[in-house]
Amino acid sequence: MDPELKKILQKQQYALVGKHSGVKICHWMRQSLLFNRQCYKQSFYGIESHRCLQMTPTINQCTQLCLFCWRFQNFTEHTFKETDDPTFILEQSINAQKKLITGFKGDPRCDQKKWEQANTPTMVACSLSGEPTLYPKLGEFFAACHKKGMTTFLVTNGTQPEALANLDPLPTQLYVSVVAPDEETYKKICAPLIPNGWEKLNQTLELLPSLSTRTVIRHTLVNGWNMDDSDIEKYAKLDEKASPQFIEPKGYVFVGSSRIRMTLANMPKYPMIKHFGEKLAENLGYELAMEKAESLVVLLTKTPKKIKIKSKEQ
Repeated sequence: MDPELKKILQKQQYALVGKHSGVKICHWMRQSLLFNRQCYKQSFYGIESHRCLQMTPTINQCTQLCLFCWRFQNFTEHTFKETDDPTFILEQSINAQKKLITGFKGDPRCDQKKWEQANTPTMVACSLSGEPTLYPKLGEFFAACHKKGMTTFLVTNGTQPEALANLDPLPTQLYVSVVAPDEETYKKICAPLIPNGWEKLNQTLELLPSLSTRTVIRHTLVNGWNMDDSDIEKYAKLDEKASPQFIEPKGYVFVGSSRIRMTLANMPKYPMIKHFGEKLAENLGYELAMEKAESLVVLLTKTPKKIKIKSKEQ
């Protein structure tokens, strides 16, 4: 890893693992331990916020330079010189998280039972930074997670359909980020580093119905960029291709390095997100099943039932 990049990431409180992976404590991990407030994923999908390991095997590898991304982008790569062993990444990521949460134990606000449980995470959110499907041993990594009884969530930008088609095993839940209603907007807001990113994304959407795992389309909504009422019908056509179990219209948050490229005005208010979700649901025949205003997100489902995840799902 570039020494300057390493210095920047460590200053931003990333715990670096091996040559290309990293861990960072999620905002909702803190909230859960100190204030008994949970991430929307706990409300929507049943995962435990304080037992979630937020990590990435591609801390500096990506196929896009999205304007709304919170990460530092100046050193972005999309290839690997060397790759670490999947089991090594998992074990060292768990150890890194244990070190990151050590200080919470002495805080009088900390729930001590939750803190003890947090040292044995049951959920891996492979979503922290970069594009995880660029890591060529991702399937082996998920196999190692599942062997430990951990559930796995993967967030991808959809530009690697071949990797998803060959991924074995699949994660417990697969998110595909669709952040543009059309190719023109995609090129502006996602700034792809590959020449056919929009085509690849659409291939991924067409692939999704054939994958035997829970699927989610996430629309990251940026005010002034990609969430006009005129965009909703275009998003609906893209979502119809994927036919996901869930759709998450979720607002952009003005944090991290995105503040260099965006303004606070680009962060939508919650009523805007809910309006978008309601209109999209009408177009698709989905239902707005749940909402979490403080996380700027609503959940659209084919059925209004809450889905729970078993803690030892393979």
